[in-house]
Formats: sequence, C-alpha cells, structure tokens
Amino acid sequence: MRHKQDEGVWLVDTHAHLDFPELSGDLDGVFQRCHAAGVRLIVTIGIDEKTSRAAVELSRRYPQVYATVGLHPHGARRLSNRDLEHFERLAAEPKVVALGEMGLDYYRDRQPRPLQRLCLEQQLELAVRCRKPAVFHIREAHEDFLKIVTPYVERLQPSVLHCFSGDWDMAVRCLDLGFYLSIPGTVTYKNAWEQQRVVRMAPLDRLLVETDAPYLTPVPFRGKPNEPSYVRYTAEKIAELRGCLFEEVARATTRNAHRVFGWANDGRTQE
Repeated sequence: MRHKQDEGVWLVDTHAHLDFPELSGDLDGVFQRCHAAGVRLIVTIGIDEKTSRAAVELSRRYPQVYATVGLHPHGARRLSNRDLEHFERLAAEPKVVALGEMGLDYYRDRQPRPLQRLCLEQQLELAVRCRKPAVFHIREAHEDFLKIVTPYVERLQPSVLHCFSGDWDMAVRCLDLGFYLSIPGTVTYKNAWEQQRVVRMAPLDRLLVETDAPYLTPVPFRGKPNEPSYVRYTAEKIAELRGCLFEEVARATTRNAHRVFGWANDGRTQE
C-alpha cells in the first residue's frame, strides 16, 4: 500500500492488539506499512494480565508504541488486591497511557453481568487512583455503563469509548460527560448508517481513529486481518462523510490523541 504522504500530516492508531498472532509475527512489516501510510504512533491494548504485560514490553521495545493495561469484560472477575496491585504496577510504566480495555459486553455476555459491572467499577477506581484515562469496551450496555461511570466523571481523566457503537442520542450523552469517541474501520461498511451519522454530527475535536487490529478490517480489505496502517482508510472515510479534507481529520484526531493520552508536545502532535 502506497500513499502520497504529506510529511506534516500523520495519524495515530489509538487501539490495536500488536501482540496477537496475526500481527506479532511480522511487526517489522507492520511498522514499515505504517510509515508508508503516515501512521506514526500506535497504542497497543491490554485485555488481561498476560496481554497487558506484552503491551508494556512492546512499548519498551518500540519508540512508536504505547500501551494500556486492564481486563476486558470477556474475562471479567472480582479483582483481588493482588490483581489490582499488578495492574497498578504496570500502569506506572512510563509509556502506559491508559487503563483498559475495561467495560461491559452484553452482546457476547461471556461473564455474568453483575461480575462485569463490579470489574468495571474496580478498574474505574484504579484509573482514578493512577490518574490515567480509561479505554472502554461497551457493547449493547450503554445504559448500565452510564449509570456506573457518571459518578466517576469528575475524578476520571477524559476517557475513550473504543469502537463506539451507540446511536447519536447516546453519543451526545457520552460527549456531555467529556468522553472521546473512537471510530474503527466499520465506519467504511455500507450498512454502518448509525455510526456514519455519529461521525457526521460529532465535534471533530472529540473523535479518534483506531483499527482494533487484527479485527474490524475496513473496506477495501474487509475479510483480511486488520493492521494499524489501515487506520488511514477510516480517517479518509470520516473526511468523506464530513465533507472535509483528509488532512483536517488527520490533524484533529492526532491532536485529540495527544490530549487524551497526555503526550508532551515533543513532536508527537501536529500543529
């Protein structure tokens, strides 16, 4: 994949799983394709203790990689003091930028809902204590999510709704709480009407772009494993939907990532 690249315009993939086997066996190739597509930084996501450790290790090895640590709702359990201490130690690593992905998944329902809610609350407390944003995985559970998260908002750093899947009314409620909406490759799908409506109507200064690689591959690569370089297709689709230039979307979403993840103004952001 080759693009004519303006050296002053680049992207951040705010949510990928670089340790997953579809990507981990060819990281050099993944990063080369990112460079060609203008994707400068990647946030790799922890979903349990093992993947959180792997995310931290990748952030240590590669300057363009940052990490999150946390427990996905598919693995939700009552976190022991030992679990919480482990995540807190990992969160203290210099390139860990958020807690998560945490949340509620009532679509797959792989864990009992009360346990999912408890696990989310425990991780919210940890995010507040660590003074880091949260990355939320919320699927068909937005009402319960809002009930749980609203009391934390004043203490919680501005946080991210990964792969935002709610309708516009829900988007407004989440935006009102100060959250950022992260848009994946599904926005390129023909039947993604509601997600496309959210992208058209939401303030550009509250949108992020992500791949969720190796999942949710955008058109024209749908059916193949996703990878961070493909986040460009998501940004291009957002520009098309909003009737603006790709460069405007790239600069805005990169600035937004800077704000959310607290990166110093040392060349990682675009002016």
